Amino acid sequence: MKTMDEQVRAFGTKIKTRFAPSPTGMMHIGSVRTALYAYIVARQNNGSFSLRIEDTDRSRFIEGSPEDIVENMNWLGLNFDEAPIFQSERKELYQQYAKELVEKGVAYEDEGAIWFKMPAEGKVTYTDLIGNRRIEFDNKTQKDFVLLKSDGFPTYHLAHVVDDHLMETNPVIRAEEWLSSTPKHILTFQAFGWQVPQYAHLPLILGTDRSKLSKRHGAKAVSEFRKDGYLPEAILNYMAFLGWTPPSGKELLNLGEMILEFKLEDVHVAPAVFDITKLEWMNGEYIRKMSGEELTQRLQEFLVDHPNRDKIAPVVPLVKERIKKLSDFVPLTDFIFEKPEYDIEVFNKIKVENQKNVLEKISQTMESFEKPWTAEEFEQAFRKLAEDLGIKVGDMFQLIRVAVSGQLVTPPLFESIKIIGEEETLNRVKEVVSKYPEF
Repeated sequence: MKTMDEQVRAFGTKIKTRFAPSPTGMMHIGSVRTALYAYIVARQNNGSFSLRIEDTDRSRFIEGSPEDIVENMNWLGLNFDEAPIFQSERKELYQQYAKELVEKGVAYEDEGAIWFKMPAEGKVTYTDLIGNRRIEFDNKTQKDFVLLKSDGFPTYHLAHVVDDHLMETNPVIRAEEWLSSTPKHILTFQAFGWQVPQYAHLPLILGTDRSKLSKRHGAKAVSEFRKDGYLPEAILNYMAFLGWTPPSGKELLNLGEMILEFKLEDVHVAPAVFDITKLEWMNGEYIRKMSGEELTQRLQEFLVDHPNRDKIAPVVPLVKERIKKLSDFVPLTDFIFEKPEYDIEVFNKIKVENQKNVLEKISQTMESFEKPWTAEEFEQAFRKLAEDLGIKVGDMFQLIRVAVSGQLVTPPLFESIKIIGEEETLNRVKEVVSKYPEF
């Protein structure tokens, strides 16, 4: 069995791949895998990788979509080697090629549209690079199809063939949904007298319930994942694994490592399952691998509107093991940077009676500390206070936590207090005492 490289080399051209999305919305997470695999194949073979915007269906065109695609490709690090090609700018070119097929007698024109005439006999066969599958289509099961619409724009069937020929694309890496259209494309290549490229149709991506992938499975636009605080390297890593297993068995692979390990012929034929929980876990693993300095920089770049971006660094060690996304930083730490709003319902969840009285004693104990406060003194003093008042130690520290932060879950309490400052911490507890329970 020939490898993908051997099959493509037999084609006789340099390996050139492309990512060719339609600008019918913001770039979807599912598209990342197609772009990534095409990018990897090009980089593995010192080939070229191009971006082609397939915007000939003007009725479905969404303003801002091409810009979103380009921006997110750059954010992901999937850099293309030349300026993007826009099919809408090549309208006259497709018209010329459509007329050429009419002149050859393999296409015909009616009511303004130009149609490809499917042969009534014979078969179309080819070997798909995914699974090395030998696929066969009976021509008699195929119908004539439109090449050029009445508005003068080409259909995908014509534009794909013309552009992939002129761009010397090989292999053509695209989604499984186009597999049924392959006989149309092969016959069109042959009608022009052009060599047919190798095709690789990637397996479907399904939701966890094995149905079509949608937002209810957590799948959405790349820009939304970006706003949610996902890292580009984690997204690439996860999407690469939807249909491929690295020989090394490693769970975390950077782009360079993927280029070394990936083989197109190793991609599975069976559908892959998108699991947002696994992606979130992987994102957290990438965060934990970062140095404190790198995570600080990423957070500062992500939190562009944060009022205290220059004070993020000392907080990073407290949250590094606790966050899975960059966006987790704010709800976990906002109390450190500004005084929280209090909710009596949060206090009601703590199993401590006579809370106002206990909070007064907590305030008095804090006032008795010499500055700077030490972790040992802090813990010993409040363990003793809990014992004296007949309160569980855990409940005592939880009450202090809520009085300082307004929330039940925070980074380590004493370390957070040291960043907030002793005076501000004491003032917060005193304010809670004075307003309890009128929050």
